[in-house]
Amino acid sequence: MSRRRPHAEPDPYTFGSRPYDLVKEFVIALVAVVVLTVVLAAAFSSPDVKPMTIAAWANNDPGDFTTTALAELDGSSTTAGYGPPYNSAAAGQQLGPLHIARMAGVTHPIDTVDAFVMKPLDSVPQNPGVTAAISTWKAASDEQQGTWTGAYSTALGKASGDPAKVAAGGYGPVPLMLAQLLNQAQAGSLEGQLMSENGFYHSDYTLPLMFLADGSDLAAEAQTQHLAGTQWGMMNEVNNFPGQPWLAPYTFWYQISPYKTSGNGDALVWGTMGVVGAVLVLLPFIPGLRSVPRVIPVYRLIWRDHYRRQKQAAEV
Repeated sequence: MSRRRPHAEPDPYTFGSRPYDLVKEFVIALVAVVVLTVVLAAAFSSPDVKPMTIAAWANNDPGDFTTTALAELDGSSTTAGYGPPYNSAAAGQQLGPLHIARMAGVTHPIDTVDAFVMKPLDSVPQNPGVTAAISTWKAASDEQQGTWTGAYSTALGKASGDPAKVAAGGYGPVPLMLAQLLNQAQAGSLEGQLMSENGFYHSDYTLPLMFLADGSDLAAEAQTQHLAGTQWGMMNEVNNFPGQPWLAPYTFWYQISPYKTSGNGDALVWGTMGVVGAVLVLLPFIPGLRSVPRVIPVYRLIWRDHYRRQKQAAEV
């Protein structure tokens, strides 16, 4: 019996060779990827829509800004009556007997008078007239403050929301305070004054967003950009550009009753998706449902080549 001789290790220097420029290949690949990225982005990416800021809102629609600021001052805004996590003005949504919002409690307290009006005014030096108006407001009783804001709200409504057309009346310091708040907003400083964090970096934009949301312009812009809830806004980007299709199972419920008409819509959707998610996770353990693939043999269509070969082998 003869033994095979082990093959000698080949000499690498006997192989053919050719020059190879790794840097050149890297540069060509980089340029190709950059060009491809730019072309595809220009053809298929969504537009870069400018963000809606408080400064832009105040300059473009001072009437809506003033009306919203007045609603924050008299406690009639959406935020003022929202309930948890911002205040205790409402019970919040519930899921059956579970008061979900109330269970979480007030975790991000917002006093609309203080947060949106008084603190921004107090945070910067004011002229003597504005300073006197602020002092007058703080010294007045709740009843007197309500009388001032009620009278100004009525007058502002008669003037179609234009503070420049409001007739003279007994509004106390309210017009001067709101006019100064509008000046700060138009100058671009109010957004920073509403930030609750100190330092260079900010991540808590709750107050600016809530203030914007209390006005009518943000909702109108969302409607224009097809981002409203009735337009499947949770999964859409702006205009007709595609959004996140994986959110469709969630946002679908908002388009049908009783979810879209219920005051507890968010809680109902959350509960429904919780049940759907639990069913999907526990599917292998649920009698009946786990047998659906056997009753509806879609798997045989997917693996048809395998079953065809299996059948052919059985016939041989």
